[in-house]
Amino acid sequence: MNLPEEVALNQFGQGLRPHAELLGHFHSLPADAQRHHLQGLIDLIQQSKVCPADIEPAIAESGPRPTYTPCVVLRTHGLVPGVARLLALPLTERERAYHLLYLFKQAYQRRFAAEKNDPTKWWYWDLSTPDTVDSLLNEQPEKPSR
Repeated sequence: MNLPEEVALNQFGQGLRPHAELLGHFHSLPADAQRHHLQGLIDLIQQSKVCPADIEPAIAESGPRPTYTPCVVLRTHGLVPGVARLLALPLTERERAYHLLYLFKQAYQRRFAAEKNDPTKWWYWDLSTPDTVDSLLNEQPEKPSR
């Protein structure tokens, strides 16, 4: 996942970008890039310290039916093994798995409230400010690590 994509996901976590925009970008990617992007999302989900209590609200907010495979996988296998199994799903299930970016949003919002504007963690800065986003995208030669 590149820095602009990661910024967009963090903006989604802050409620600044609509789900449809991120999903549209995901659809525009070739199959291999979709898998890579989904892997990046899964990495962010794991880094955001998601907890089991986040699963049901994320499923309810995300839109896909609770009986869809990615939802069942999370309920059946739990967070760590369940999230890892999402990558193994067939191509036809990737979009449904991508809807679970709401799982990221659940955990992100909890941490954002606690760590907002920490100068060492750009992903918790106020990303509604164009100057902040431009600075982040234009002044960083490499993606700042989490």
